[in-house]
Amino acid sequence: MKPDIKICGLKTPDAVNLAVARGATHIGFIFFEKSPRHIDPLFAGTLADLVRGKAKIVAVTVDADNEELEEIIAFLKPDILQLHGSETAERVLNIKAVFGLPVMKAFSVRTVDDLRKIETYEGLADRFLFDAKPPTGSELPGGNGVSFDWDIMAALDEGVDYMLSGGLNKENVGVALSKTHAPGIDISSGVESAPGVKDLDKMNAFFDAIEKWRLNASEGVAQ
Repeated sequence: MKPDIKICGLKTPDAVNLAVARGATHIGFIFFEKSPRHIDPLFAGTLADLVRGKAKIVAVTVDADNEELEEIIAFLKPDILQLHGSETAERVLNIKAVFGLPVMKAFSVRTVDDLRKIETYEGLADRFLFDAKPPTGSELPGGNGVSFDWDIMAALDEGVDYMLSGGLNKENVGVALSKTHAPGIDISSGVESAPGVKDLDKMNAFFDAIEKWRLNASEGVAQ
């Protein structure tokens, strides 16, 4: 299995180029002013142009209105809209109808009951992203560097297409993939030296860890 890999919260040419060179299938740009990874849509578009066609461009928003989405789409020209807020199923349907782009809907999870929240979105969202619930007091819906119990993913229907996020790093990504068989993984803070600052060495180490997992998996080595 070769999972999709999304590096999120990119803000520099070096990080964008390295992510794609090392095999990222998706790169994410965050448009949420409270986040240290927030980026201007115009600058995000110039970064995306460096690798356009080599990886899917993802615009990450949190309860954005149509005016905000119009501006982001105009400059970034994303392939996918990631909705990381409290968007309802009706809102997802509206966004898809207005903008004609695939939608990845994010959910914060801690228990199996949290996974069941996707039921009203199935057939509407094109993909899901499962992130850990943010720590108490955090204003950020994602990028908090915390994980959840991956064992609960066994309760998810095998046909659900999703990305696993939350607290991933070079030390645990192999375990996460072995436990969940996730079709995709998403990382942000796990490859940073400080909030919003991507560390190229950590990015390389993360991709190295995935390659090691792939090699071990192909050889049947327990992880």
